[in-house]
Amino acid sequence: MRNWPLISALSVALMATIPLAAQAQFAYVGTYNPNGEGIYRFAVNPADGALSGKTLVSQLPNPAQLTVDAQGKTLYVASESEKGVVVAYAIAQDGSLSKLNEVSSQGAGPVYLSLTPDGRYLLVANYVSGSKAVLPVMADGRLAEASDSQQDQGPAGAAKPAAAAEGSFAVSDHNGPHAHMIAADPSGKFVFSTDLGLDRIYQYRLSSDGKLQANTPAWIAASSAGAGPRHFVFQPGGKSLYLINEEASTLTRYLLNGKTGTLTEAASVSALPAGYKGTSFAAGLAIDKSGKNLYVANRLHNSIAHFTIEANGTLSYKDDVWTRGDYTRTLTLSPDGKTLYAMNQRSDNITRFRVEPGSGTLSFTDDYTAVGAPSQLVLTP
Repeated sequence: MRNWPLISALSVALMATIPLAAQAQFAYVGTYNPNGEGIYRFAVNPADGALSGKTLVSQLPNPAQLTVDAQGKTLYVASESEKGVVVAYAIAQDGSLSKLNEVSSQGAGPVYLSLTPDGRYLLVANYVSGSKAVLPVMADGRLAEASDSQQDQGPAGAAKPAAAAEGSFAVSDHNGPHAHMIAADPSGKFVFSTDLGLDRIYQYRLSSDGKLQANTPAWIAASSAGAGPRHFVFQPGGKSLYLINEEASTLTRYLLNGKTGTLTEAASVSALPAGYKGTSFAAGLAIDKSGKNLYVANRLHNSIAHFTIEANGTLSYKDDVWTRGDYTRTLTLSPDGKTLYAMNQRSDNITRFRVEPGSGTLSFTDDYTAVGAPSQLVLTP
């Protein structure tokens, strides 16, 4: 006769000594209507990063901007609409979403979301209105109304990008304020935001009660007239910030003073291969955890430029690969650094690239994922 209670007890004790299998990883993709119908969920293959099980999990209009908390429990989504809203969703174990609440983005056309390193605040950039907001995050993941908002003001930037490639007609929206990104530095003490329309990078101190306090100076000019500062990433360790300029298609390195929270321009390089002529718009960028490899998406040229970062922070162009798609908006590196995903808006697909350990070299995996007008992909931990 079997002693089931004893076997059960032994099994429980044995299981306690064996690491549990890793929780399933999910990818969420934000899209633009009408090709994209909302937010899509995918299961991620842990072996190679392949996406499968495409499922529409929200029909929020134009949910193009996403970010997920460090625990993978809450997804924050901005509806890129005239009356901007940000929605908090709880993530279930099977990856399904349930709406927690919705708050105003304090502006029109929210185009970027980022959480502060401590997860206490969600930062929002509103492109159409040129405003930014700080949204407190409550203990259950819900969002409170804005603790602060700031409206960019000033003269419009130059109509044409001075540093663009010969023959470029890459001009857009230098007609007033257009906030394009906002994020805190790795310390969480300072916040930076770009304004494409004004050709400015704003510098703030973030107070403990969620207020943006202008630093000294409050802003610095873009690296060249009409450059159109767009997105940026911090080098691990926080000593450098790398910023992509949309119209000029240049990549600029800034030195970050960790004590004052201010930037000093160092040098700019082209994001396009030598000899390129014509129009292209630089878009997303991604940096690996080692801080040695940086990737830039070039729209129209439809390439991913690979830069290596030297020990002193300087950039060296290594190569570029074809995206296998059209008008790549953003790039996403997997947490393990083995996979890079490209969101190809006009060709309605996501392409997946293998990242060579150490060298960071990209190779296409011969894998396309069909998604209508993808804008951004985020992965749970």
